[in-house]
Amino acid sequence: MALLHRATLRPTKLDLLATWLPDRQWFAGPAGVEVVSRGAYRFDDPAGEVGIETMLVSAADGPVHHVPLTYRAAPLDGADGWLVGTTEHSVLGRRWVYDGCVDPVYAAALAHAILTGSGQAEQYFEVDGRREVREPTVTLVVDRAADAPVPAVGAVRRVVEEDRTLIDTGTVELVVVRRPGAGADGSAGVTLSGRWDGQSTTVPLAYARTR
Repeated sequence: MALLHRATLRPTKLDLLATWLPDRQWFAGPAGVEVVSRGAYRFDDPAGEVGIETMLVSAADGPVHHVPLTYRAAPLDGADGWLVGTTEHSVLGRRWVYDGCVDPVYAAALAHAILTGSGQAEQYFEVDGRREVREPTVTLVVDRAADAPVPAVGAVRRVVEEDRTLIDTGTVELVVVRRPGAGADGSAGVTLSGRWDGQSTTVPLAYARTR
C-alpha cells in the first residue's frame, strides 16, 4: 500500500516534467507548453524509503507519455543524468525526482508487479487516524503471471532510452513503453497493460522477461 500525504510541492511534478520531457528523444510534442496529467499509478517500496509513481501525461493535444518517477530523500548515486529535478515537499522536505527507469527500487517494483500479477499498490491517506482510500485513475491488467518464482532484482546494469526503454537488471529484462498505443510493440514477455480516462481499451505499458 502507498501512503500519500496531503501536501504541496514547489515546483509541482508537472512543472518539472514540462521542463524535462522536451529533451527526451522519445518525447513527441512541442517545448514550452503545459503538461497535463491523464492518470497515474503507484508501486510500493517494501522498505518505505522511495516513492514510486508512474504518470501518464500529454502536452496540448499530443500523444500520452508514460513516465515512471521515483522520489528520494537524497541523491541516487550515479544517476545525475536521469534527474528530473528537485522539489520541496511541504511534509517531507526536499525530494530528488528521478526517471524511474534508472532506479533499482523502481525496477524491482515493476518486475514484482508484472511477474506476480499484483499490479499497482492501493493508495490511501491517513485522515484523523482513519485510512481514506484514493480511487485509482489508471486500471492495470497483467496478461499472465509468471509460473516460476520471481528472481531478485538488484542493480540496474544498463538502460537503453528509446521509445520502448530497456532496463537490464541481469536477472530480469524490463521494457517501458514510453508512448502507449503508438504502433505495434513486438516485445516478448509478461505484459502490463492499462487504461485511463480517454483511453477506453487497454494498451501495453511495460513488459518483463526473466533470463
